[in-house]
Amino acid sequence: MSLKDTSGHLADLAWFKSSYSDTSNPSDCVEVAIAHTAVHIRDSKHPDGPRLMVRPSVWTAFVDRRSRTP
Repeated sequence: MSLKDTSGHLADLAWFKSSYSDTSNPSDCVEVAIAHTAVHIRDSKHPDGPRLMVRPSVWTAFVDRRSRTP
């Protein structure tokens, strides 16, 4: 499945570290950038490496489920 993001150029995304990332090693983090039609996810150690792009509803469901897991 492909999801086309029309929010602009990928270089313009505002990345932030996920609050679920392990804080014991600040270089091992998941970074997230929220765009209009997609949520982009990458490994902070490899910012130019592969990225995952999901629909906002998928990201919301993931975060909601993660917040309920002990």
